[in-house]
Amino acid sequence: METDFGRILRGVGISKILCLLILLYTASCSSFRLFTPQPEDEEFFISRKYVGVFLDYRQTGPDDLAGPNLIWIKTSMEDQYGKISAYGKKCDFTVGERLFLRRTLYDPGIGAGFWEYTIENDSAVSYKATDFQYDHKVLTETIFN
Repeated sequence: METDFGRILRGVGISKILCLLILLYTASCSSFRLFTPQPEDEEFFISRKYVGVFLDYRQTGPDDLAGPNLIWIKTSMEDQYGKISAYGKKCDFTVGERLFLRRTLYDPGIGAGFWEYTIENDSAVSYKATDFQYDHKVLTETIFN
């Protein structure tokens, strides 16, 4: 008594089925590699650097009506990084908290990506950092170099 599967194998031929299975296996492996995230790419897009323990801050209003409110954040590593300036009217960091500068790459997919910097603590408080450091008048991105 012969089964339907046996008749199909005999009719199509073992070599054709074997070729089809190899083709399906190759296609499934190659598409899997295309969509598997690479861990080194993830580290490239978001990184975080310790910038000291929070000591104090001061706030300044805008120079004109359209200008931003800024806070100048003083940390225990001020001699290395200077005061770090961020946008805000007040600062909710607590004295003694560890602060970090986080950079995130925003890339719309056309090769014109840009970095955005935030200063944050270990909990949920964060502020968008300005492009320049206050004391040293250098770009914020130099902290990561």
